[in-house]
Amino acid sequence: MNQDLLLRLFRSIEGDKNDDIVKVASLVIEDEEKKGHGKLADKLKSILDNRLIASSKLKGELRKLMPQGVSIPTDKRHHLPLAITIDREELRHEMVLPKHTEEKISRIEKEYAAKERLALHGLKYRQKILFYGSPGCGKSMGAERIAWNLGLPFLKVRFDVIISSFLGETASNLTKLFDGLRDYPCVLLLDEFDIVGQTRGNRQDVGEMHRIVNMLLTLLEEYNSSGILIATTNLEGSLDEALFRRFDDIIEMPKPSKGEVLRLTKMTLSSIEKDKQIDWESLGEKMVGFSAALVVKIANDAAKLAVIKNEKVIMQFHLEQSLSENALYLK
Repeated sequence: MNQDLLLRLFRSIEGDKNDDIVKVASLVIEDEEKKGHGKLADKLKSILDNRLIASSKLKGELRKLMPQGVSIPTDKRHHLPLAITIDREELRHEMVLPKHTEEKISRIEKEYAAKERLALHGLKYRQKILFYGSPGCGKSMGAERIAWNLGLPFLKVRFDVIISSFLGETASNLTKLFDGLRDYPCVLLLDEFDIVGQTRGNRQDVGEMHRIVNMLLTLLEEYNSSGILIATTNLEGSLDEALFRRFDDIIEMPKPSKGEVLRLTKMTLSSIEKDKQIDWESLGEKMVGFSAALVVKIANDAAKLAVIKNEKVIMQFHLEQSLSENALYLK
């Protein structure tokens, strides 16, 4: 085999010494040594050792984050975790939302906090939530905020690991993930859910996608964990209609209004002094239709402009310049 190809192959290895792929890699090293390719064998061995150490560290970190007796399920082929834990300190939770959206999310939090009282009356809290809306409007952040306010661990599904080119493995990975975390109280985020939840009416789909959607329908129908599952999508119309009926609540995350744009801008700049002559109304009007993420970026970029120029006060022109520079994101 070509030397460069071998090196690339070894750099992609994941797992531990008992995995078949690692055993095969060791045999390849031995074979290269027998051929007299000592330098190549040493290089391959070094790469393999480093990959095994990296895999071991990852598994060790995951064990630290999870309670005793609970572990994140892994895929069968490469033993990679099907979800990752996000530290509480990294969760974003300060949001500016329309009143009706805030009320809906607060209701989810209140129901979870009162789940024992609800259970006494034969009632179940909302535990399967779908957030939809344009990119950058706070869908993932809304999930993080719920985890923060409820003090729950936050897990994000790794679709790059779950989705497999091998027949049946994607559905198997999804089942393994749902079953493995059934008794673990957490917020489980399925970000960009349309990756696996596409409508079965899509003529470009192959049979495997139909099987995955059917499996999802069953998993969501039977989902009854001690935590909250939150899915997000930018493409409401691309989701299979039957999936919508499996969620307890479907919440739109809209773009901020003019008033919300101004609140978000001022909140982002709260730690920096602002010039009293700033025309906030004019700035707010110019940013109507922007996503929340873009509004925050404009405010942060304006603050950076002031700081690098050693100007201790945010001025109108800082915000105008940042607004002009970020206009390209709307094209």
